[in-house]
Amino acid sequence: MDRIKAFRIFSENNKVAGRVVDMALDEVGSGEVLFRTACSSVNYKDALAATGAGKIIRTFPLVGGIDAAGTVVSSSDARYKAGDEVICTSYDMGVGHDGGYAQYCRVPADWIVPLPKGLSLFDAMALGTAGYTAALAISLLEQNDMKPANGKVLVNGATGGVATLAIDMLSALGYAVTAVTGKDGEHDFLKKIGAAEVLARSSIDPGARPLEKAIWAAAFDSVGGEQLAWLTRTMQPYGVIASFGNAGGIELKTTVLPFILRGVRLIGVDSAYTPMPLRRKVWERLATDLKPRHLGDITFTLALDDLPGHFEKMLRAGSRGRAVVRIS
Repeated sequence: MDRIKAFRIFSENNKVAGRVVDMALDEVGSGEVLFRTACSSVNYKDALAATGAGKIIRTFPLVGGIDAAGTVVSSSDARYKAGDEVICTSYDMGVGHDGGYAQYCRVPADWIVPLPKGLSLFDAMALGTAGYTAALAISLLEQNDMKPANGKVLVNGATGGVATLAIDMLSALGYAVTAVTGKDGEHDFLKKIGAAEVLARSSIDPGARPLEKAIWAAAFDSVGGEQLAWLTRTMQPYGVIASFGNAGGIELKTTVLPFILRGVRLIGVDSAYTPMPLRRKVWERLATDLKPRHLGDITFTLALDDLPGHFEKMLRAGSRGRAVVRIS
């Protein structure tokens, strides 16, 4: 195949936009491994990149998509051979290197994770960077003494891709999960995937004191801004917070008191450049004890042509769960 279909993002007349195009296979990416893409997925970062709503992409034109899974066609690296099923997420995918929204991907071998037993290529993209981030956050908080017996775990921005998967995983591990959402019509859905209780964001009184009533043993935050500041003030002694998003803003206005009087720990979760040994361990857990029970409820499928409309929907906070893009 000399030419392939891809969703490519352009910067033209000071406007960033993407469209499905035919492009030469030789133009796609660089690296030791070429694989035929089965599926990709849609993350908030993809929507920001493809619309120009965020300054994500470093070079144009670029094939979008920070996630991809498929079957190796050729490899100059001895670790991989034709027929191997592989996952490639984050690093520079869809940012400075052609990403997963193409029929073929060519990537550095050091970016690749072999598909773990227990996952299909579709499952891997139903999880994608979102599922990986949720599982990495759980792993990091477990290393900081998060246990079901410690008390309630809050998941903020609860209908987002990372959050829905985190709710599912945490509830399966025995945690009592409280989901916080600004979408009043999604409470039943959140309970279905494992939330023990759901709070409307409008019902929360953030308070103004440096320390408020201690409620949460752990928290998973994709919102940032005022919501994260509120969390720091309402954690139990030695509570742990995973921070992995900024949908509500990048500023964090708080005091040192939660940290020095309650021992609260705020842990950043960077899924883009996780060292490979840890990356592989997290993916193995996603195929075993952290494999979500409700992927069918959380996931829906799109085609390449559907991407622009879905990006706009995501940016309006009108979507929930995980969109898998069927490529092949």
